[in-house]
Amino acid sequence: MINVTIYYRKNDPESQAVIGYCQEMGERFPHQLILIDIDEDEDLQQRFEKTFPVLNVGPYVLHRPINRKDLEVVLGAASDRMQRLEKSGDKGYQDRVERGRQFSSTDRIVSWISRHYLALFNAILFLYVFLPFAAPVLMKQGLQEEARIIYTLFSPFCHQMAFRSFFLFGEQPYYPRSLASVPGAKTYEDIMGIDPAANEKTDAFILTARNFLGNDQVGYKMAICERDVAMYGSILLFGLVFAASRKRIKSVPWYIWLVIGVLPIAIDGFSQFPGLIAGLPAFLPDRESTPFLRVLTGALFGFMTAWYLYPLIEASMRETRSMFAYKRSAVAQMTSKD
Repeated sequence: MINVTIYYRKNDPESQAVIGYCQEMGERFPHQLILIDIDEDEDLQQRFEKTFPVLNVGPYVLHRPINRKDLEVVLGAASDRMQRLEKSGDKGYQDRVERGRQFSSTDRIVSWISRHYLALFNAILFLYVFLPFAAPVLMKQGLQEEARIIYTLFSPFCHQMAFRSFFLFGEQPYYPRSLASVPGAKTYEDIMGIDPAANEKTDAFILTARNFLGNDQVGYKMAICERDVAMYGSILLFGLVFAASRKRIKSVPWYIWLVIGVLPIAIDGFSQFPGLIAGLPAFLPDRESTPFLRVLTGALFGFMTAWYLYPLIEASMRETRSMFAYKRSAVAQMTSKD
């Protein structure tokens, strides 16, 4: 027996007419009628608001307006298709039918994730932004072993170079290289006792900058760099705004994301390579970005990337939620009729 699903609205005359047509053709084309009220699920409302009633049977779909003749053709085609599949002994078909009659543990897990993915993203990002702040706090409290665990956990994801990181509890919030030429700021070379004229394009210079955590005078380094703080913090900010808007913000066009989000961070980041890597062509000028530019480009990239991706993810998750809303209701109705 084929399953005929109708997405409808109560008290809608056209919906009731389609349901009536199906009931009239029940003897000629035996089927199980599954009725899904779109008003019982917000995602189904958004999906079918402009097209209900919608009738689905196997691979065939009819949208409003649905007349008796079209319905008869679809039911006949679906019945013939089911008979051919049953006669073929296709095990894959039988397995799909059986899965369609159950709401499994995997279905429950995926359905839950599709409804709560944004809260999960925001919670993970909160921890990713919060823990790097916790590292210098622990260092200040003398809990160095605990702090070093955090630094170690984040080291695969960030270069952690001191001259590109924020510091807490010190004389300044940052100590940029002298090459960055930040007015009035004590430089990384100053606090490390390095001659600004010395060759800084060495592995030893970079390794020392990665390993230096700070001290009571200059403060203690955060576990991720300035740009990462801004980037992940802005993704978290957009995630909170997106949640407050009930996920109704539309995706920014890809070219806006590219121009405002990607290009500034790419230019600011890649243009620093000659300032740290030896052996590059002489016509490439040595350059070091400033804390302001790192924060600005990181924030633009994070916010615009989230603005571009989150609505696309939500559209995909909405489809998933709609599918499981149907399956949950269909399984309940089939079970009650067995």
